[in-house]
Formats: sequence, structure tokens, C-alpha cells
Amino acid sequence: MPTILTHPAVPLAIGVGLGSNIIPRRLLLAGVVAAILPDLDVIGIQLGVERGTQFAHRGFTHSLAFALGVALACAFAARSLRTPALVAFLYVFVSTASHGVLDSFTNGGNGIAFLWPFSDERFYAPWRVIEVSYIGAGWLLSARGLTVLASELLWVWLPAALLGFGLMLARRKTPASG
Repeated sequence: MPTILTHPAVPLAIGVGLGSNIIPRRLLLAGVVAAILPDLDVIGIQLGVERGTQFAHRGFTHSLAFALGVALACAFAARSLRTPALVAFLYVFVSTASHGVLDSFTNGGNGIAFLWPFSDERFYAPWRVIEVSYIGAGWLLSARGLTVLASELLWVWLPAALLGFGLMLARRKTPASG
């Protein structure tokens, strides 16, 4: 998995790129939390959940159904997020689903249960270019941690920054006068 530091890259890029008129700060924060939320399943490691099952890491919390549920909850909370329900739904769905997508690009792990509850099959991206991180934070300042962070900068943060910048340019573009 990418580190907890990197999963927010997608919602941050989209939120900053679209601007606070479309993605208000509360919704931006909800998107960041939603992008990290699927990794709550690591609690299962401490509880002895069997690896590769639907309740293990990269199981149901990394599925599109889970992203849909989180997005629906935020759509119902749209008023408190200071945004229309459809905007909350779409933004939080993409933010949550981005977690599993990023994890599928890592070069380790069991794959992602994108289609749970319809299938327990685990999927990988066709290119597994992101260095997988260890669970926990103590290793981040090691040589391995620096390798993982460098990989995330190249394969996640750089494309996310380009996405955010592109959205910002598109938003600020004015029609040419005639």
C-alpha cells in the first residue's frame, strides 16, 4: 500500500484544482479522511483475521461498494459539508475509491477486492510501479522508507500535482475575446 501520507494526494489534487467554490474546506477534509479510511482494515491484523479474506487488509474496505457507502453517507451529510449532495457524493466516492486504485499499483500485497460483495477475487493494476510500504510508521525514516517515499513522489504525487494544476488551469481559463 502507499503510505498514509500519500493516499490524500488524489482528493487534495482534485480539491485544490477545482477550488473552494466547488470543493469547500469541509468537503476537502472529508475527502482526505475518506482516502485514508479503507486502511482501518489493518486492525484485523491485530485481531487475527486470516490473510486474503474479505475482512483482511485490502478486502471489503477497499471495494467500490465500500466507496459507494462512504459517498452516500457524505451525500446525506452534504449540508454540514457545505456542498450539494451530488458534489459530496462524487468527490467522496472518487476519494475513497482512489485508495484501492493506488494500492493496486503497488508491487506487493494480496490484490484489491474491488468487486466485493459480488466477488472475493483480488485484482492488481497492469503496472505495479509503486513500492509497497510496510504497515506502521517506524520504518519511514529507514532506507526502505525513503525508497517508498521516492516511489510515491514519482508515481502518485507528481501525477496528482499535474492533475490539480490542469484542473486549476481549466477552471481559470477564460474564453478568448473575439
